[in-house]
Amino acid sequence: MAVEHGLAPAPGMRCNARVTMHSDYQLVRLANGAFSIRDRAAGETFHPVIGPRAEAEALYVRPLRIRERLQSESGEFVIWDVGLGGAANIATVLRSVQDLPGRLRVVSFDRTLEGLRFALNHAHDLEYFAGWEDVCSALLEHRAISLARSALKLDWDRHLGDFPVLLGRPEAAAWPKPHGILFDAFSPARNPDMWTAPLFARLHEILDPRRPCMLATYSRSTMLRVTLLLAGFHVGIGGATGEKEETTIAANTGDLIEHPLDRRWLGRARRSRSAEPLRTPHYRQAPLSTESWDRLLTHPQFR
Repeated sequence: MAVEHGLAPAPGMRCNARVTMHSDYQLVRLANGAFSIRDRAAGETFHPVIGPRAEAEALYVRPLRIRERLQSESGEFVIWDVGLGGAANIATVLRSVQDLPGRLRVVSFDRTLEGLRFALNHAHDLEYFAGWEDVCSALLEHRAISLARSALKLDWDRHLGDFPVLLGRPEAAAWPKPHGILFDAFSPARNPDMWTAPLFARLHEILDPRRPCMLATYSRSTMLRVTLLLAGFHVGIGGATGEKEETTIAANTGDLIEHPLDRRWLGRARRSRSAEPLRTPHYRQAPLSTESWDRLLTHPQFR
């Protein structure tokens, strides 16, 4: 049973003093009244400002145009859920499309299912499952599940392990190629192996160039955007979420980017003291190297 403790929130986390603790996770109440989850080991809170459901809608559902693109897809529409966590992102996606006819395949990745287990134990407070509790519970016991709800057909697979390791294995080439990627790793300072140049280069390599794919993430850092561009993605400005005035959208084709980064951004990147991609999983900040700058200038987005 969870026990309430009057603990102060960690620095930078906007919540009141109510914290419900259990194992490696805490249920925290944010300033706007919504509940979210804090990973005690990582020292970071999932969706820390506006709450899980509102952030998932603003960061993934609307920018990736999931409803629109699912309806226009004649075959299955594939989403990679990188950072399953408490399943807030994918549960919000499922709620957003549950009234649509179509075939949706979800492939989720995480190191552990304990975040999901904790979230399901607090489903009433978290609110975002909204009728999908039984499906998410089934994922705890089964690596792959299939079901139909109304006219929506869902296939959901999960892979446990470090995403960079999983992505680097030969069998990753056989995974269903995504139309959309929900990229929700912990911050580069806490989880640098998820933000390296080799990882995004491999991710771009594994996509099907004939299948338009969009990636959304909460970070707007110059380092991330340079990393994505040098990996081969087209990169643009994503919508606001919480205190972030903008986030990041990337795609394997420029046609999908509504607000692409322009040459003015390129000038700011050159002046930035934190723009050079991480080549290894060790966090540091550095200005653009000459090699990276020269490569950026040849990117089709800036020609």
